[in-house]
Amino acid sequence: MTAPVRRAGVFAALCTLALAVPLGNPRVGAAIAAVAVLGALAVTDGPLFELLAYPSDYEAGRLYGIVTLVLAGATLGLIAVTTSMSVAVFVGTVLLVGYGNLAEQLAHRWTDRDVVHTAAFCVVATVAAVAGQSAARSIADGATLESLSPALPTMLFLGASGALLASLLRDILFANDDPVVMLTVGLLGWLLAELEPALALSGGEIVAALAVTVAFGYASYALETASIAGMLTGILLGLLTIVLGGYGWFAVLISFFAIGGLSSKYRYEEKAERGVAEDNNGARGSGNVLGNAAVALGAVLGYAASSATLLPGNPEPSLFLFAFAGSVATAMSDTLSSEIGSVFETPRLITTLEPVEPGTDGGVTWQGEIAGVAGAAVVAGISYGLFDAVTTVGAAIIVAAGVVGMTVDSLLGATLEGRVLGNQSVNFLATLSGALVCALLVLSFAVLG
Repeated sequence: MTAPVRRAGVFAALCTLALAVPLGNPRVGAAIAAVAVLGALAVTDGPLFELLAYPSDYEAGRLYGIVTLVLAGATLGLIAVTTSMSVAVFVGTVLLVGYGNLAEQLAHRWTDRDVVHTAAFCVVATVAAVAGQSAARSIADGATLESLSPALPTMLFLGASGALLASLLRDILFANDDPVVMLTVGLLGWLLAELEPALALSGGEIVAALAVTVAFGYASYALETASIAGMLTGILLGLLTIVLGGYGWFAVLISFFAIGGLSSKYRYEEKAERGVAEDNNGARGSGNVLGNAAVALGAVLGYAASSATLLPGNPEPSLFLFAFAGSVATAMSDTLSSEIGSVFETPRLITTLEPVEPGTDGGVTWQGEIAGVAGAAVVAGISYGLFDAVTTVGAAIIVAAGVVGMTVDSLLGATLEGRVLGNQSVNFLATLSGALVCALLVLSFAVLG
């Protein structure tokens, strides 16, 4: 057994001690955490140090890796016993990180394929999270297997969402950043658990949602339209969208990922020669996915919170639907206008209409503008066909919002991108403008009507 596997096994065992909180009480958990921290600080060399040390620990001569992991767990436990976060979410999160890491290290011994390592982490982390939540509920509340059954869909949803986020963070951060991963995943689990009143899917439907999103995510990776981080981000966004919104919302979102991803491959060699092609052979990473879809995710969460009457003022849930559609229409418009327009004639700067080099931020072509309008129309057409709330007027508003967002993206590119804002920030602000314009126009028509 290799050193990373042995270390991961010890860490997993330490994570299992999180069960001390529901089994005993918070004081017991705090005492165990204190002993673990003091013990780790006391060990400065020898076999135990060699077993537990991360590479960075050798320079410091202290087991700071295990210290920070224990402190992160203790912090999460403190949040769980002093706020509305459930102890079950805390235990599930800690076990998720510990056993997911162990599975990933074991997978490294069998294959060098990164996608297999990722899959091993996600599967085992999900199982560990569900087991941890179930054990915590059984210990703290005396719940039986029969009484736990109604909560299983929620536990599976929380476990799978946490596993995907943890794997994503581990991919874009460093392998020894598990304390950050643990805290972030715990906070996500807390947020999603608060939305439980909006969760109406059965366990089988959650499994089906996972199967659908994983299939689409892996297809994007296999077709080289997304990196592993981009794949994980897409799967997580898709799962949240299906569970909190529905398959109609997912169809709108996946239309952007599918068409936008394929458009990056359109005449790729020619775009590469012109210096305007996406990096990594067009495979989109997590930053690109989040820059284009973060606002859409916020709209999905807002819709779920509104449906569960958790928001002040009880805003109409359909407003979040239109904000979602407006943001996706913007992302689609901007992507198609860039990917298709960049292979045609010399672009012109949107602010002055002067000819500029291909790839210049804020440069537009008439072909790209038409492609952008067509992209917004695709999103509007799908929304019109799937949602009763989207009338003909609503569809026209979605197209208008997409075009406005695309224009905002170009204006920001010509004025602030590269000096004040990065590309992903511009994408975020553009999709936010599309979402706001769409929601406000719908609200205005409702008031006037």
